[in-house]
Parts: sequence; C-alpha cells; structure tokens
Amino acid sequence: MRKADFPPLRLAAVNTAPIRPGGDYVLYWMIAQRRTRSSFALDRAIARAKELGKPLLVLEALRCGYAWASERLHRFVAGGMVDNASRLRQAGVAYYAYLEPRPGEGSGLLAALAERACVVVTDDFPSFFLPRMVAAAGRKLPVLLEQVDGNGLLPLRATDRVFGRAVDFRRFLQKNLIPHLLEGPRENPLRDLELPRLHTLPPGLEKRWPNLASTLEAGKPVDLTRLPIDRKVPAVGEKGGSAAGEEKLEEFIARRLPRYVEGRLDLENRATSELSPYLHFGHLGAHQVFAALAAAEDWHPGKLTGDVTAARSGFWGMSENAEAFLDQLITWRELGYNCSAKLENCESYESLPEWAKKTLGEHAGDVRPTPYSLEELESAETHDEIWNAAQRELLQDGKIHNYLRMLWGKKILEWSGSPEEALDRMVHLNNKYALDGRNPNSYSGIFWCLGRYDRPWFPERPIFGTIRYMSSASTIRKLNLKTYLAEYGPRVRGQDKDQRQASLF
Repeated sequence: MRKADFPPLRLAAVNTAPIRPGGDYVLYWMIAQRRTRSSFALDRAIARAKELGKPLLVLEALRCGYAWASERLHRFVAGGMVDNASRLRQAGVAYYAYLEPRPGEGSGLLAALAERACVVVTDDFPSFFLPRMVAAAGRKLPVLLEQVDGNGLLPLRATDRVFGRAVDFRRFLQKNLIPHLLEGPRENPLRDLELPRLHTLPPGLEKRWPNLASTLEAGKPVDLTRLPIDRKVPAVGEKGGSAAGEEKLEEFIARRLPRYVEGRLDLENRATSELSPYLHFGHLGAHQVFAALAAAEDWHPGKLTGDVTAARSGFWGMSENAEAFLDQLITWRELGYNCSAKLENCESYESLPEWAKKTLGEHAGDVRPTPYSLEELESAETHDEIWNAAQRELLQDGKIHNYLRMLWGKKILEWSGSPEEALDRMVHLNNKYALDGRNPNSYSGIFWCLGRYDRPWFPERPIFGTIRYMSSASTIRKLNLKTYLAEYGPRVRGQDKDQRQASLF
C-alpha cells in the first residue's frame, strides 16, 4: 500500500517529532489490534518499511500492572502472542514479545527500541488506559509516532458528533459507511512480503527486557505463575489468539448464522457469535468478520438496496440472519466506540443522558428491599437464582448470555445503595471477569442498563424511575432456562482436571 493509498481518516500523528530515515528499522508497537491479518496498523507499518527500505520490528508487550490484571486475561492475550510469533517468523519479520514480570519493569522498553527506529506506528484504541499511554509515549519519543484506527468498519474520525440513539447512528452509517468499507485493510499483508531482515537488536536490550519470541515460536510453555496477577480469576477454556478467533468465526458462519434471528435467545443451542473477546483484544478485526459474512452470503456492493431508512434490516441486501448480525457488529458495536472516542468521561456516571440522571436521582433515596454487598454479588449469593446463574457464567466462563447480561445489570441497580454504586459494581464485576470487558462496546451494555441509548419508560417505578425495568419473572417466560440453570446452578460446576491444567501454549 503506497502512502497516498492509506485512508487518511484512519491515521493521526501523535507527536511532531521527525521521521529518521537513517534508523535501523520501522517499529510497530502492537497494543490493540493484536493480529497479523486485516490490520490497518500493520499495513501502515509495512508501507513505511517499504518506503524507507528498512526492516520491520513488531513489539507486542503485556503489562502486569493494569487494572484487573488476571490469569484469565493474561492467558487469553498470550495465546494471541503465540500466533503472532509463528506468523511473523514465517514472513521474516522480527518480533519482540515481552511479558512484564513486575509492575513498572517494562518501563523504558519502547523508548529504547524507538531510539533506533525510523518511525513508530501504533494502534488507536479509544478506551481503558491506552489513550493515556499513547499520548504519554508521544511526548517522550524522539521520533514520529503515528496511530492507526483499525477499530471498526467506520473510521472514528468519520464523524465529530456523539450519537445518543442507535437509530440515528444507523441512519448515519447507511448514508456514509460504504466508501469507508471499500477502503479495507489487506487480508494477509505478510503474504509474499519482501523486506530487509533485521538480524540484531540494540545491545543489552534483551538482557534487561527478555524477548520471548523464540520461546513462543517454538511452542514452548511460558510460565505465568510467578507474575503478580490475580490468580483468583483463573483462565477459561476459551483459547485466545487469531487462530482460535478465525476458527470461531468459521464455526459461527457455518453453523450458527443460519439460525441467528430465531436462536439468539436459545440458551440451550446458542446462535450468538461469541466473537466479542477476539474483537476486543484485536485477535479478529471487524473487516475480517464482514468479509467472511459477505463471502458466505455471496454479497457485493451492487446488492445494496441504497434505502436510507435507519431500519435494522433491508439495507445490505443480505439474508435476514446476516442483516440482524450486522446490526450488532456494526451499529451497536461501533456506537460504543463512537461514544468512547467522542464523549469526554464517557465511562463516568455524569456522562449519562440528563433524563436518566434526573429520574435516577429522584429515586436515589428509595428503599432497596433486597440490598446486597459487592462480595455477595461477586459470589453469586442472592435470592435470585437466575441472576446467580448469570454471575456464575461470568465467574466460570468469562461471559454472560447477551439477554441475561441486561437483566444482570438491571438487578445490580435494584440491589445497590445508589445508581452510582450500581455503576461502579457493574464496571468492576464485568471488567474483572469478562473476557470482553474494558471495551467500548462492553461499557455500552453497562450504561444501557442506566438509560444510555434508551428512552423513558412508564409506569414510573421505585428505584428505577423511568429507566427501563426488567425482571427475572419475565425472563423465565421469555427464555427456556432449564438447562442453563442446571449448568450454572448453586453447585459450582467442576472442570476436567486436564482442562484445568491445560496451557494455551
């Protein structure tokens, strides 16, 4: 991809430092889009390397001092590092894989690598601690730092407004998305890649910050037991990485998509994609998912109806199942990214719509008939067995069924001392245990429980005011919960010994 070909809305300079043509390599600091396929950032880094006639070095590091750091999250991310090590080695691209042994010990690695770099390319991710980390790096690095937006099908900079309703965002997408969709990343930028090879790294670097690339390439187990991360949040059976994500995508398209509309609420034979952890950690990209869907539907842009109605279906000219899934993948997922990128303090209680804060404030003093402590909620020790089952699914598998996640949040509001406390609890429990926590789309679901992207609902109720109400009784009528309650019932489900001891490496 030539420089002029790169979609300009996906690129931004973090600092005003110069490019240094005399450097040893182009450095791609991989922090959010942790994959080697369908990646705008990798495209940009490769283009820079070709332009300058330099090798490419990919740095993928994993801190241990981030909030909610746990064996669950570490193992999922590290699974992706195995895939990246293998694919980059096969392409002849240098890879620096670093697992921080103690908080703060990774400090200085990026700066040390940047000292020899011509230019540094990184990912633009609008949530968690990443925006602050990238901004701080830009102030310190002596070389140009570029960040690339590979978050969704619509570039974050394609709009300068915050959308308060899904219907308005959907209408904007129908008017504006297609030209951006046609500017997709390369499916496999490493294929037939011809770049100079990087044979040596700056002296002393790997002694201070051990590079695990060769260990990962060889498929050897990496010991995470000594890292100061939360062992009480264990790894789950779901394996992280691009290979696992691509397999999950293929399985969804072949087996689940044909029954997606009628099966989304089927807890016994689920039809949901279960792709959100892979999208969150960048092991899969939205363009990859769309391309797989389009291929399965034999779709091309000529099949677009062109009708800008803001309706959930009918725009793409695909099957009902495909269009229902696309509304989740594009409208609802990217609505969350729009909020994270454009609304200051979007993760704070004050960012809720005014009507929601008003009605919640008016009922903040209402008596909570069944208040629970955070510890009781975390341990799934409430009187409501449906809620307890959903919490156990989160504890054990790192996910909650989509419909039950909404009920989960609504009941936390009902059982907390204030709406502010309810928000804090939802964020803590979700980010600690969910594989797709700490993500803009994850925050959308949490804040929806408190009125974001919704409207007032009547009659007005205690505690909720005009916030949409959900009950376990209505959930029983709506869903077949017999198998679900048996699986996630009061007795914590046992795991096979081999599964407990299995390593992602």
